[in-house]
Amino acid sequence: MFVLLEKIVLGMAFLRILSGCIELFAAFLMIRFNDVEKAIIINSSLAFIGPLVLLLTTAIGLFGIADQLSIKKIFWIFFGVGCILYGVKSS
Repeated sequence: MFVLLEKIVLGMAFLRILSGCIELFAAFLMIRFNDVEKAIIINSSLAFIGPLVLLLTTAIGLFGIADQLSIKKIFWIFFGVGCILYGVKSS
């Protein structure tokens, strides 16, 4: 009847929920200010939050399964995350 959730999964989910709430709040701010320049500033500030949440959730997840992964696999995971961050980085 009761489902026990792992603390690691709860931490990852909480970060994603927090990130979504920040995104929604930013959208409401854009509507509230009704100004293109302010909306661009708000949107630009979100560019910092997205990758930070990605890194934190990945780190929490890896911490949870670190005993099941080899060093080689952990390296490839971090390399993949680095490629994602490099690919979305603005010039």
